[in-house]
Amino acid sequence: MIALFDIGGTSIKYGVAGESREGFALLESGETASNARKLKGPGIEEKVVRLAEILGKKHPLTGISISTAGMVDEEQGRILYANENIPDYSGLEWKKHMEARFKVPCQVENDVNAAALGEYAYGAGAGCESLLMLTVGTGIGGAIIQDGRILRGHSHSAGEIGYMRMKGSTFQELASTTALVQRAGFLLDEKDLNGKVIFEWAKEGEANCVQAIQEICQILAEGIFNCVCLLNPEVVLLGGGIMEQKEYLRPVMDRCLREVMTKEAYENTRLEFASLKNQAGLAGAYYHFLTKQ
Repeated sequence: MIALFDIGGTSIKYGVAGESREGFALLESGETASNARKLKGPGIEEKVVRLAEILGKKHPLTGISISTAGMVDEEQGRILYANENIPDYSGLEWKKHMEARFKVPCQVENDVNAAALGEYAYGAGAGCESLLMLTVGTGIGGAIIQDGRILRGHSHSAGEIGYMRMKGSTFQELASTTALVQRAGFLLDEKDLNGKVIFEWAKEGEANCVQAIQEICQILAEGIFNCVCLLNPEVVLLGGGIMEQKEYLRPVMDRCLREVMTKEAYENTRLEFASLKNQAGLAGAYYHFLTKQ
């Protein structure tokens, strides 16, 4: 049995799955607040160790696999860099510490890479040869899969597409959920907004919300096309909270991509929306463990 963890600044998702290459199914799962700002890196580690101990009392663990926020050296299983969402997290030696404590193999992967692997193996990207995933939230994360493997880059930072320079700013400053909320707030002169409310109002025909979504989707399409020009993926996969609004977003994104992309690129790139939702990280951690072992 493999203990799985998906660690973020807000929550820690966890579960147990049997070792099988035929599919992904959790025997049990749960979620707990990470309290990352308070506990910081060492406290997060203690929390995951306690959860693994609890899971290990109920299941004979043969491995541990972790999906986590931050830049990850997946060979060494350590955190190379993490921002202020999890203070004192950089340098944490997950693989070394978990293997010493539990005497089973441990694998570690970046959370966006893990989500992409999960969708590639078990979700909306199943069956494709190459995939570009964008997770649209507070910022924009990216992951690239080619021939079943994550493209990592020289210093493990390939896929950091949120930092691409666009229109004198960055991609994520212009096209994230944060940017959508800011844009809609400006148009509506409202301060208490979130993505859910914006989409609810847009569906009811509120013109400013419709306009804000259209503007964000236009910039998303431009950023996606820039990536497609470089990577030529078979599938572009959109994930993150607002991308669960796929019924509303699919025709809007399709129209924007058709307008922005060359005919050849548009006809040879498939747009998909993530289907595993909050289990994508656990599914990717599971697939990553199986492929590494």
